[in-house]
Amino acid sequence: MARWDPGTADRLRKAALELYAEHGYDAVTITQIAERAGITRRSYFRYFPDKREVLFAGAEQLPPAVAEAVLAAEEGESPLRTILAALADVGTRITQVVDPSPERRAIIAATPELRERERSKAAAITTAMQDALERRGTAPELARPAAQVAAIVFGDAFDRWIDSDGGRSFPACLDEAASAFREACR
Repeated sequence: MARWDPGTADRLRKAALELYAEHGYDAVTITQIAERAGITRRSYFRYFPDKREVLFAGAEQLPPAVAEAVLAAEEGESPLRTILAALADVGTRITQVVDPSPERRAIIAATPELRERERSKAAAITTAMQDALERRGTAPELARPAAQVAAIVFGDAFDRWIDSDGGRSFPACLDEAASAFREACR
């Protein structure tokens, strides 16, 4: 096997999901994940810094991508509509690289450490959306709630996309989630 095999990161993600599902997150070691993927423990760290990131790899790219999309959005829309349009675009790109498996979601839901990691990453996205709106000239007292509401809708849309096993388009899931939020506000 080549030292920098392009499929290694995917094999590591698959091995981790399998092991976490079989034994629980806390009982699995990096060595076990690496061995199941056919590499050494040392090589594992060329791909992921810890055993959590195998489930969240690439998430650090999301806040700047969302901010960039918000900044590039057309003028004239409300702050919330601006963010939702940006999220439709970015969400579509995300779904092309994220594993839509319900197993991943279940593992995260069952593990406090992973739930906290997911909340931290969601908070970074919310902050990026708020900052981008403010850079567009939106008043902070409007940018903050718009970003918070958009984060809730985005999370719901992502869950809907996972529930479809990745079979539905992300913009359709986002529209459905936004409609459900609007209906809940009536």
